[in-house]
Amino acid sequence: MSKRDYYEVLGLSRNASEADIKKAYRRLAMKYHPDRNPGKEAEQRFKEVKEAYEVLSDPKKRSAYDQFGHAGVEGAGGFGTGPGAGGFSDIFNDVFGDIFGRAGGSRAHRGADLRYDLSLTLEEAVAGTEVKIRIPTLVDCHHCAGSGARAGSRPRTCTTCGGIGQVRVQQGFFSIQQTCPRCQGSGQLIEDPCPRCRGRGKLEDRKTLSVRIPAGVDTGDRIRIPGEGAPGERGGPAGDLYVQVQVEPHPIFTREENHLFCEVPISFATAALGGELPVPTLDGKVMLRIPPGTQTGKMFRIRGKGVKPVRGGPVGDLICRVVVETPVNLTERQKELLREFDRSVSEGGNKHNPHCGSWLDGVKKFFEKMGF
Repeated sequence: MSKRDYYEVLGLSRNASEADIKKAYRRLAMKYHPDRNPGKEAEQRFKEVKEAYEVLSDPKKRSAYDQFGHAGVEGAGGFGTGPGAGGFSDIFNDVFGDIFGRAGGSRAHRGADLRYDLSLTLEEAVAGTEVKIRIPTLVDCHHCAGSGARAGSRPRTCTTCGGIGQVRVQQGFFSIQQTCPRCQGSGQLIEDPCPRCRGRGKLEDRKTLSVRIPAGVDTGDRIRIPGEGAPGERGGPAGDLYVQVQVEPHPIFTREENHLFCEVPISFATAALGGELPVPTLDGKVMLRIPPGTQTGKMFRIRGKGVKPVRGGPVGDLICRVVVETPVNLTERQKELLREFDRSVSEGGNKHNPHCGSWLDGVKKFFEKMGF
């Protein structure tokens, strides 16, 4: 079967410009591409269009075709036939490369960042400390010096990608560059892998790092240690290690930003008569003065006994909330004394219990209003 004239295939005249040839090929390649038009006929037309473009887009081949016809370019058409003939991906990139750009070769990749959860006591977080942590790492296999190949052998260049770690593949209308599936982007093949590392060139290990914890850190703070993350690929830099701080609950104190809070139980007598009692802080004890008539929930602020923020600023305070403790497990004598005390207080009216008296007055008015 004789071949059709290449100009006729592309629908062009013999004096068509290079731009006209490229434009015609774009249109017809999309029209007859097998992904859009499955079937033998479309596939054959697509090959015919590709062959015509391959010849007419090359000035030397076009000149030979214009002089001698198909005989002048015998072997130049088709998919990969003849010396110097490129595949479809090369032609496609030539036509569409100005739109979509050209992918680069194999590149080094930075290693992933890693996270280490560090638990601290409140005292350590407030004062700052230095801790040693053990983290997993990868080291060069000492049996193969990191090559991944058995001692006495060496990796060879991947024949699929030619050692660049990337191959071009066609997806629909587009030719894209992706990691070589055979060598996984390394550019090398290991035919006789090292039995110790199984061809990876790396062994798992653990290393110890000293981490300085600045004073004032709190739950959620992160400390960055550059270069201690996962190793990079193909010579890329290692990632970073982020130490994530978690402060353990404290039996006495709770923290809110740069302030510390604690509850201080006091006796009924101390609340009524007043007095002093020792209160703990993170750097020793202080005496807290309780004025007479103190009620449950009263807040007392001890300045400068909180936390110095890690990012700077004034030291916070210690805020003590007193809780009047009701006595329990009373003896009969103690109960009798309390009854006598209650009678004595009741005789004074609202003088000794002003809040209770005002509340009872309010309840009485409410009942009268509602008709109870």
